[in-house]
Amino acid sequence: MPKVKTNSGAKKRFAFTGSGKVKRRHAFHSHILTKKTKKQKRNLLGYAIVDTSNSKQVRDLLCLR
Repeated sequence: MPKVKTNSGAKKRFAFTGSGKVKRRHAFHSHILTKKTKKQKRNLLGYAIVDTSNSKQVRDLLCLR
């Protein structure tokens, strides 16, 4: 059997916390920021945890289970 390749796009977008949860960046914070409020932009900063319903899909893309 050949080696299973990691999805290159996924490895750039997701990381793991110390407890093994998958973290991600928030969407809608890259451009067209002038019409968004300060509060909205501030809340889009930082990382969020991937929902449990999607974490299996992300782990499959990263070849981890």
